[in-house]
Amino acid sequence: MKDDVLWPLEELKQLGLLRSLDLALSRYIAEETNETDNAVLFAIALTSERNGHGDVCLDLIDRVQNHELITLPEYSKLNEWLVSIKSLTAEDWWIRLSGSTAIQVIGSEKSDQESTSPLVLSGSVLSGSLDRPRLYLRRYWSYEVQVKASINQRLVCLHEHPKALMHQLLSVLFASTQQQPDWQKFACALAARRSFAVITGGPGTGKTTTVVRLLALLQALALEQNLPTLEIALAAPTGKAAARLNASISTQIESLPFDQLTQHSDQLKQRIPTEVTTLHRLLGPIPNSRRFRHHAQHPLPMDCIVVDEASMVDLEMLATLVAALKPTARLILLGDKDQLASVEAGAVLGDLCHHAVHGSYSADTAEWLEQVTGDQLPENYLVKQQSRDIDQAITMLRYSHRFSAEGGIGALAHLVNQSEYQGQKVADSLAALKQIFTQQPEQLHQYQVSSATDSSFSELIIRGYRGYLETLTQARPEANADSTAFDHWAESVLKAHTQFQLLCAVREGPWGVNPLNSWITQILTKAGLIKETQSLWYEGRPVLVTQNDYNLRLMNGDIGIALKRPVMQADVNEQGESAAALRVVFPTSDGGIRWVMPSRLQAIETVFAMTVHKSQGSEFKHTALVLPDQPNPVLTQELIYTGITRSREVFSLVYSRETVLCQALTSRVKRLSGLTFN
Repeated sequence: MKDDVLWPLEELKQLGLLRSLDLALSRYIAEETNETDNAVLFAIALTSERNGHGDVCLDLIDRVQNHELITLPEYSKLNEWLVSIKSLTAEDWWIRLSGSTAIQVIGSEKSDQESTSPLVLSGSVLSGSLDRPRLYLRRYWSYEVQVKASINQRLVCLHEHPKALMHQLLSVLFASTQQQPDWQKFACALAARRSFAVITGGPGTGKTTTVVRLLALLQALALEQNLPTLEIALAAPTGKAAARLNASISTQIESLPFDQLTQHSDQLKQRIPTEVTTLHRLLGPIPNSRRFRHHAQHPLPMDCIVVDEASMVDLEMLATLVAALKPTARLILLGDKDQLASVEAGAVLGDLCHHAVHGSYSADTAEWLEQVTGDQLPENYLVKQQSRDIDQAITMLRYSHRFSAEGGIGALAHLVNQSEYQGQKVADSLAALKQIFTQQPEQLHQYQVSSATDSSFSELIIRGYRGYLETLTQARPEANADSTAFDHWAESVLKAHTQFQLLCAVREGPWGVNPLNSWITQILTKAGLIKETQSLWYEGRPVLVTQNDYNLRLMNGDIGIALKRPVMQADVNEQGESAAALRVVFPTSDGGIRWVMPSRLQAIETVFAMTVHKSQGSEFKHTALVLPDQPNPVLTQELIYTGITRSREVFSLVYSRETVLCQALTSRVKRLSGLTFN
């Protein structure tokens, strides 16, 4: 009987349209609950399938009725069943799903009792309802409820500091401001007012500068009012992002006018943290489990948590974090809302910043901002109807200090992200893209190639990676040099390596990470830039850490390079000369380096090419983005935008087919969730 019920799902799995995991979930529920409605089992499998693509839930209107699985060409065996599925309305789905013992319906009599059902149905199918009907795997519904409750609790917690004191401190912190209005100043003011805040903005808009000034503002407010200063923690999703924030924070703190802010200047300087950790390390992972040492019963001792690169934070991680916060703790999220969302389910920063472009501030917020900053909020960022508390806690930084919106990388990123060029919406993004490349040949390069064997691609690779490989050979110390000289050499190689990075959209296929890493190794070997590549480990091999290793203090996303250096003096060969051994050198968050034996690295991969997802939190002087030669769901505006904005000075685009490029320029990520606020 069970197999009779599941046969349509078996067929969809055979066609590669459902995963084994999706089918296994429906099979388990059919066995445990005696569910006999294959439409219900299909919706359950589809919820799992969408979760694998980053959706938190299944929207009964958006994704069930229009999903590709039920808009397939009609297969003979599935034809009659597909016709019946397509005929179901949202109301039909609601009735059938709500009758299942595997699904708890929020708001019904079933929800008034303790429920352990594996799925949750929420929302309404009533016409005009803003609360759309959604089907969740229970744990993701719980995560969403937890995050929403924590944010709402903090939104209503106002910190009404003396306006005159706020104005005085903000005037000192932003004395040299050039922008009117100054969105960084607005961001500091709004973030100081509530226990929850979001600061978003593109590359070069000053997110790190803003948060350092915000921390100085918060601590100065406490010192000037004889209040306890805050215990603050700085965190990021990956080790690479943490290292970048750490370097930026240290530089920014030195430029703060401590003496002008407070008479307690020494104390103020000491109370602004400079160490940045990863979210996992902050929470304290328990080995061989999904649990952490800090949770609701054992919260973090901090009064304020700042999370950088928040676009990379998935729903589960944010739920874990907010559960570990003290009820009185502040939470501040920083990130670029337009970057790729997290690898796991959810797009939390994007959900929160839904109205960020338009501001949507209330008249009360505008009046308060003018009183404490002296700047007037432009009227077009005010909302005349009912305002939302969440919008009063979010600031979008709008001025890039790194890129000009008129040309080059800045204009290209804006075109991809907003389909705008020179202040105008464009109907043909591909034509506009080509125009920008033509106008900025020094900063922007494009390569249309037929395969990775094309000479132009090889020349790009050799030109890009020549710098660090020549530094490796030409700057190498003499064999009898001391360890300090070899450390300086390693630092120079690591720095040179940040000059260029090849990024890919996919891992497999002709233009994927895995085959390209092998091919690039061959290109560089043939060019004489690397040698001895017969074995896995060779000098010059760049590697990417793919899992956190707390014993080695290496985080997912860290990049190291294999180099030869003398071993300890006690270890010599028969002639009494020092032997050279291969070690992998990694940069540390405090600006130093760490040497690691290759045999101790368990989760690494060669990184001549890396995915755009893995590049988030990193920055390179020159980035080259390679697109696959076939359409792929991952090719979106967000992916292209993220690839472009990893570049500081030069960006190269490599593609085979214009149709694939067009797909990427016209597709946006649409992750579904119920993380909405009134």
